[in-house]
Amino acid sequence: MAFSLSTAQSSALGDAALKRSNWSGLIEAYRPYLPVTQSTPVVTLLEGNTPLIPVPRIAEIIGKGVRVLVKYDGLNPTGSFKDRGMTMAISKAKEAGAKAVICASTGNTSAAAAAYARRGGMNAFVLIPDGYVALGKLAQALLYGAKVITIKGNFDVCLEIVQEMAANYPVTLVNSVNPYRLEGQKTAAFELVDNLGDAPDWLCIPVGNAGNISAYWMGFCQYHQQGKCARLPRMMGFQAEGASPLITGKIVTHPETVATAIRIGNPASWEKAIAVQQASQGQFNSVTDSEILDAYRLLASEEGIFCEPASAASVAGLLKVKDQVPAGATVVCVLTGNGLKDPDTAIKHSTSQYYQGIEANTTAVAEVMGLNN
Repeated sequence: MAFSLSTAQSSALGDAALKRSNWSGLIEAYRPYLPVTQSTPVVTLLEGNTPLIPVPRIAEIIGKGVRVLVKYDGLNPTGSFKDRGMTMAISKAKEAGAKAVICASTGNTSAAAAAYARRGGMNAFVLIPDGYVALGKLAQALLYGAKVITIKGNFDVCLEIVQEMAANYPVTLVNSVNPYRLEGQKTAAFELVDNLGDAPDWLCIPVGNAGNISAYWMGFCQYHQQGKCARLPRMMGFQAEGASPLITGKIVTHPETVATAIRIGNPASWEKAIAVQQASQGQFNSVTDSEILDAYRLLASEEGIFCEPASAASVAGLLKVKDQVPAGATVVCVLTGNGLKDPDTAIKHSTSQYYQGIEANTTAVAEVMGLNN
């Protein structure tokens, strides 16, 4: 299906292309909208400016002339959206004279905190749930030089501990309860408007600790107040069924899901997220692990986009509520992390044919390929 662009959209795309060619990191790109001064030491890996990719096959499933795109934040420097918030949190920590930072993590935060802390000359300490962090993320944190501590408990227990540590010891907390994290993450909303020429009609987003949905709404509202967009999107948040406190209305003490990045039973930004849902007239819905994995495979096999399982919750959710999407709407699904974060899940749940131990000759290879029939 072909889509025509309005003059405003064409102009926005041209501006976005110029911005890409001169990109110096999201703090410099959006400095007037961020709590920084000329004396703030900017710690950056040139994060942000991630692609907004049309997904026509998914749009065909929705039908009704709907346009669907994905915001692929898995192409940030450490492979997830967490870099957006971390450049702000670490820059402000360095400005305040911090020597060390600490975070609880299901994986992506630990990678980003470790990378940016070391970039800024600080030590990083990360607490993770024992046995519940994808190996790709653990490998990142270790190689970036963080001191990694695994805890016999889930993410929510880790978060309680690091909050106590930050309150009683000389370490700065860089989880999303740190307000600078959300300030950085809101820039993704700016990028969407800059690329589309306006806000989308719907924003579909995975929800774990609930900071990102809150940050996106901050960004959209700020741009709307400045006249940068004419509308505000309907915010559609999706949680894994086994970790869906915002849907059930109660803390999940033992959250379980294949989407480890959103395996959180007591979101730190719970109240903020509920306020976003109400203000935007949006919804929270749950998706099963089976639905998440179906969307995960669909994105890769039909659209060529490899995201981590938690990211696919946004697409799984969109497909689940597709009958509610208005005709002709523009929908953006947020893909929060790169698929290479969790290669074990990819291999385990792939339905592709995988042949091993084939004889090293063209006849044998042709036979496997079905070319000798």
